[in-house]
Amino acid sequence: MSIRLIIVDDDPLVRTGLTFMLGGADDIEIVGEAADGAEVPALIERTAPDVVLMDIRMPGVDGLTATETLRRRRGAPEVLVLTTFHADEQVLRALRAGAAGFILKDTPPVEIVTAVRRVAAGDPVLSPAVTRQLMTHVAEAPAGSRRNTAAGRLGSLAEREREVALAVGRGQSNAEIAAGLYMSVPTVKAHVSRILAKLGLNNRVQIALLVHDADPAMEEDGARNGDVR
Repeated sequence: MSIRLIIVDDDPLVRTGLTFMLGGADDIEIVGEAADGAEVPALIERTAPDVVLMDIRMPGVDGLTATETLRRRRGAPEVLVLTTFHADEQVLRALRAGAAGFILKDTPPVEIVTAVRRVAAGDPVLSPAVTRQLMTHVAEAPAGSRRNTAAGRLGSLAEREREVALAVGRGQSNAEIAAGLYMSVPTVKAHVSRILAKLGLNNRVQIALLVHDADPAMEEDGARNGDVR
């Protein structure tokens, strides 16, 4: 089955280029375009896409607001954010809203196609290295109330789930988590699914952001219990 995709960008040349690039893939079908975030809800109702390729900066309703609105919908499509920056506050806000990842506008075409496929398959487009850089470069120390709230939410997890969450926060892949915690990859995936359900999160990127918000409280607590190395 083909991946149903809509492209949201205020630049018609960018939309044309992306349509040409992505429309050439056998498994991707461009089902709609929009020039402003305000057009997205109605477009989604008409086209039922699997993935939305969303620009951040638009003159009307920007991509961040559109993503936040979209991800509150039941059965919302995945959102892949387009940006001209490698990491900034806007990207962090998009990820907190539930975007499945971000790509740069100058990303090679083959990688953009791969990113759409990965997001459609439920795999956030953030490598462990990019996740760690995002945490370090973008996010400043959270306010005490947010830190305490995040630590409390993680504290509601079972011990094994919490260990997996901390590993996700360190940017580790499922295979790396499995090796470090002596469990199988399917077991890691099952733990991640339970964490998402318990905490009401959209994807593993949001798990990583929650762990980041809880630092340094979580790191100090983990060090005391010997589960952060």
